[in-house]
Amino acid sequence: MAQKGQRVAVVGGGIGGLTLAIALRRAGVDVVVFERTAELREVGAAVAVAANSTRLLARLGLADELAAVSTVPSELVFRDGMNGQLLVSHPIGRDDAYRTRYGSPLYGLHRGQLQRILGTALGAEPLRLGREVTGLHETPDEIVVQCADGAEFAADIVVGADGVHSMVRTWITDEQPPVYTRTSGFRGLVPTEALPSLPDVRALQFWVGADAHLLHYSINDGSLVNFLAVREGPETWPAGTGPLETEPGTLAAMFKGWHPAVHEMISAVPQSVCWPLYSQPPLRRWSRGRVVLIGDAAHAMLPHHGQGANQAIEDAIVLADCLTGAPGGEHAAAFDRYARLRRARTRKIQRASLATSPLLHVPAGPIATRRDANAARFPELFDWIHAYDAAAVGAV
Repeated sequence: MAQKGQRVAVVGGGIGGLTLAIALRRAGVDVVVFERTAELREVGAAVAVAANSTRLLARLGLADELAAVSTVPSELVFRDGMNGQLLVSHPIGRDDAYRTRYGSPLYGLHRGQLQRILGTALGAEPLRLGREVTGLHETPDEIVVQCADGAEFAADIVVGADGVHSMVRTWITDEQPPVYTRTSGFRGLVPTEALPSLPDVRALQFWVGADAHLLHYSINDGSLVNFLAVREGPETWPAGTGPLETEPGTLAAMFKGWHPAVHEMISAVPQSVCWPLYSQPPLRRWSRGRVVLIGDAAHAMLPHHGQGANQAIEDAIVLADCLTGAPGGEHAAAFDRYARLRRARTRKIQRASLATSPLLHVPAGPIATRRDANAARFPELFDWIHAYDAAAVGAV
């Protein structure tokens, strides 16, 4: 299959696409990554990389580089958004509790830093920057990648790592595309010194309340706090579009009457564009012919378990193992095995993220009390996410 002499084209130079390319290159496979932007850069501010992917990146030899630019949250905290009352807390960095439990750390870091680590590990030679892929054409012997500038490249396999609005997915299947969940969010990076009212700036904290929540964690050795503020609405979003400008003051209005620390955070930086939050209805088909999907292209999910990038990394490692372990030319069997190994897990995380969304947006009352009781059991309920070793499962 994807062995020496085989050509793999990866469409999309994000976290999943680069991780896959690194794993394949280290197995001796000829890989080319097509990225439509002129430089490697991730949209968004920061990313939380959990144990289920830090252990995989460590096996690619990236542990030291990752640790050097990352911040370990002190704890996971849930607070009442209005009065700041501590509802639930679980140690992460404190007493090294998270690493002890799961055997690998949880990091917060800027997406650009992770992108640079992966890009450096891959090297410049396989990268085709500024190449927007607009179409695919399969023949009996190969698959041709067609670019917006008219250039064409032949490959034996194409991997769609091109995100939530994937062009490659539309070539594979006409199933329902990702669905707007009627929730949207604003992002920001705030200097720590602008947050005098914030309790424990190094915590990964959820501030929860009626119709909205705020999540934040520190990066850059604690000098910056990354936040995502999520609201209910608007009811509709233009189909197939990304972030849009909104009226000034929209973000502040979402959190009227909330705790001063929340207001300090959202007012410390200019209001960002508003991001629609999508979730992908489970796909029956992840591949067609010589083409297969990974990451958000296959299973876009809400961010409430912080698993979007982590699942893309898991996909990449499992697909690389399936491709390099298959007999020459048997790409269909490799794709089928990959989908069998990944489909149930990613669907389960998608469902968990969808179920979490409304629970973060309820006012004080019986539902919130049940939510907090479950949050108090977070490690017990969600060990299955963080303790997972995709490489070990794929080796069975």
